[in-house]
Amino acid sequence: MKAEQLAKILGADFYTGVPDSQLRALCDYLMDTYGVDAKHHVIAANEGNCAALAAGYHLATGKVPVVYLQNSGEGNIINPVASLLNDKVYAIPMIFIVGWRGEPGIHDEPQHIYQGEVTLKLLEDMDIRYFVIGKETTDEEAASAMEEFRRLLAVGKDVAFVIRKGALSYENTVTYQNENAMTREEIIQHIVKASGDDPIISTTGKASRELFEIREANGQEHKYDFLTVGSMGHSSSIALGVALHKPDTRVWCIDGDGALLMHMGAMAVIGANAPENLIHVVINNGARTGLGCPGEGVWLSVCGPCGGCSGIGS
Repeated sequence: MKAEQLAKILGADFYTGVPDSQLRALCDYLMDTYGVDAKHHVIAANEGNCAALAAGYHLATGKVPVVYLQNSGEGNIINPVASLLNDKVYAIPMIFIVGWRGEPGIHDEPQHIYQGEVTLKLLEDMDIRYFVIGKETTDEEAASAMEEFRRLLAVGKDVAFVIRKGALSYENTVTYQNENAMTREEIIQHIVKASGDDPIISTTGKASRELFEIREANGQEHKYDFLTVGSMGHSSSIALGVALHKPDTRVWCIDGDGALLMHMGAMAVIGANAPENLIHVVINNGARTGLGCPGEGVWLSVCGPCGGCSGIGS
């Protein structure tokens, strides 16, 4: 199904979400059509943030918003869905577009396997009626599901379209780039060199993959690294937990700008505890609009009392 056809079927004029590689076609369509426009398309810090923002849109306009997310973000929407949107509370209608990573029977990475198994069950538990869109789903079938959904939305229910791998397409090419001088991989190479035998906790996505690959290329062991392959936004809290209980060990955290924003309250906790042995490196591409996994930025900023990244960035 073409992303623009799905948008036409939904009939909404406001979208908010967290970009997801499985929803790349929809994200490209939204960026091509609206860019990042406060009136029509807002990329938010996390999925719960999206649900609350969309609720505000409905309160202001009376219209139904769309929230898009990877299924890993279902955990972040549980609280607002159950205690704010539900028809036993404020009955705020919303359409969720959920990218289905780890669908049973489809090969995926370990962190997506269990999430994929419980994706539909979580929607059921949240009283969200869903319709699954796959490669063979016709426009007519999706439109028919939307007609049924409109009756639910009219009485304050929430609904979801669950998108299988490869189900959406978009023909236009949308380019995401910046003019930063360093790549993420170069930054991680510097960190590996500077850290020596110190433990490194790396964030979700390509940052962890590249840390693994750099160790392999260097002929090094992986025993000093913890790859936070899931649990986006929590690598800094994991690193804090290690640093507080290994006070004589210097601990590094490789973070991404998107991951940092997702649970930014962790920064306040780190600041309140102020561990002198924690070096928190944020690889920042200067935007929250990039697609794919967090940590895909290409610049670096440093926080942490020791300033241990001297020569890497500023």
